[in-house]
Amino acid sequence: MVAAAIEVKGVHLSLGRGAARVHILKGVSLEIARGKAVGLVGPSGSGKSTLLMTIAGLERPDSGSVAIDGIKLDDMNEDELAKFRGSRVGIVFQSFHLIPTMTALENVAVPLELAGAPDAFERARAELKAVGLGARESHYPAQLSGGEQQRVALARALAPNPALLIADEPTGNLDSDTGRDIVDMIFRLQREKGATLVLVTHDAGLAAQCDRTIHLKSGLIERESSRTLSQAAQ
Repeated sequence: MVAAAIEVKGVHLSLGRGAARVHILKGVSLEIARGKAVGLVGPSGSGKSTLLMTIAGLERPDSGSVAIDGIKLDDMNEDELAKFRGSRVGIVFQSFHLIPTMTALENVAVPLELAGAPDAFERARAELKAVGLGARESHYPAQLSGGEQQRVALARALAPNPALLIADEPTGNLDSDTGRDIVDMIFRLQREKGATLVLVTHDAGLAAQCDRTIHLKSGLIERESSRTLSQAAQ
């Protein structure tokens, strides 16, 4: 039997200390098949971003387990987790998180260099071309528009050819037209690379483009919905 791309079992997670500690995820369980695009939606405070970060191994659950391609994240120490993320998980944040003192090319090459890739800069150039920024590789983040910065962030996330692409409100800091372009690019590249995509969004239209949408409320999965065959064919 082939392992699911993502398997979350009975995950509980609280954040904060003392009286400020909040129980955010309350026994969440789900499975996501390889190559699928899944949207996490819900009101603010529902736990969707926390669940996303837990899937990525950036938050450790208090109890329960998370496995990527059958490999349990809770069995790893911090160094092992960081190495695993570097090779298996690409992450796109709302706020880009580019290194301001590095060019677009250097930003994309960073995870490849950390992974010891001998052709880091060649691969980084190819990824920048794939997101339409082949002519901007020598520019620094401050010289790029918000949409261009998010394209660099997407190229960086995809450069190691990760099995899993994580996106947390990837259009949150962009205008509607630029956001639409970024969304189209995310889905196109995800399909081309055969990656599994999990994204958090408040945009119902964006969520509707996913194969499956998981609705969270108060730290629990409230319901799920899937695209129909006619929608998928459009």
